[in-house]
Amino acid sequence: MGNVSCNRRTVLVVDDSPFIRQVVRDVIANSTDFEVVGEAGDGYSALEQVHALAPDLVTLDVHMPGLDGLATLGVLMRDAPRPVVMLSALADGGDTTIRALELGAVDFVRKPAVGDALDLSTLRDRLLGALRTAAAAHYRSVPQLVREPRAPIDPTRARWRSHADAGSAATHIVVIAASTGGPRALAELIPGLQPSLAGVVIAQHMPPGFTGSLARRLNAASALPVREARDGELVAAGHVYVAPGGMHTTVHRVAGALRLAVRAGLPVHGVAPAADLLFTSAADACAQRCVAAVLTGMGHDAALGARAVRAAGGYLVLQDEATCIVFGMPQAALAAAGADEVAPLALVSDAIARGLAARGCDLHPQCL
Repeated sequence: MGNVSCNRRTVLVVDDSPFIRQVVRDVIANSTDFEVVGEAGDGYSALEQVHALAPDLVTLDVHMPGLDGLATLGVLMRDAPRPVVMLSALADGGDTTIRALELGAVDFVRKPAVGDALDLSTLRDRLLGALRTAAAAHYRSVPQLVREPRAPIDPTRARWRSHADAGSAATHIVVIAASTGGPRALAELIPGLQPSLAGVVIAQHMPPGFTGSLARRLNAASALPVREARDGELVAAGHVYVAPGGMHTTVHRVAGALRLAVRAGLPVHGVAPAADLLFTSAADACAQRCVAAVLTGMGHDAALGARAVRAAGGYLVLQDEATCIVFGMPQAALAAAGADEVAPLALVSDAIARGLAARGCDLHPQCL
């Protein structure tokens, strides 16, 4: 592929379509940040090229013959972890994209499907933006983060799930912020939460159409029911709500009960849902009965909200740098608000439980 400039990040382009490989190569060639170091048309060749060329970054097609993108990603994260941007022609969110993010992909880009008009400007901006995000990620702890098969839900938690539809009103609130690396972190965190008298609301930076799949996957893995948030609904104890992509979700006290507001609005810090809006509203509605957690992510969303939570007497938990794919959001929250606990991802659920206990929140009676 020619000489590689020492001040550019090297990229391996993997796609079974020669046309898409050419498009991606041209986009990267016209950038000042990146340089293509190699190409591959299938998963097996991609893995060989990773070991031979040691690229800084990989763009990886989801659907390929033989070893597909998910299988390739799984092997890559196990044997030679590095930042990966997935390319997919799928129009919907789908479990495939969320699964790729759970496995460790940093971001995803929709590529044109056969018959689609090629909007090269949009593709260029989206791809280069995803690559710049990926370039900021670190993977030194990824081998420890690869998830083992989950143990069966224990009988107590299974009994909770069977009674969960009763939906008693939450007395406390847990709010969680995540961005880059978030789906992977949430897949670890949410199944570890204990059913309590608190409701849980998640602001994961994600575009419209993808948070439904995220909620379904978390719901299948957790003893706590998980679904997308709906405007006006009661926050139920022991239930988890995922803020819909492209919308802002906030918490309000109405006639003594906590309810969600899901509204369209301009992006805040360039994102919707914005954790700052969620956290600030939760602090206003619940004061010291609020526990907030800031997980891996780029940028500074949640920093002002974290300050509001602590100022109101709430409890703030931050994911530590060693287990973050990008430490930007927890770092910004730490600088703005300090923290009650900074914990590795595997211990964040325990830290949340301690925060709730310190704020007088008990386990749900069905679990006692």
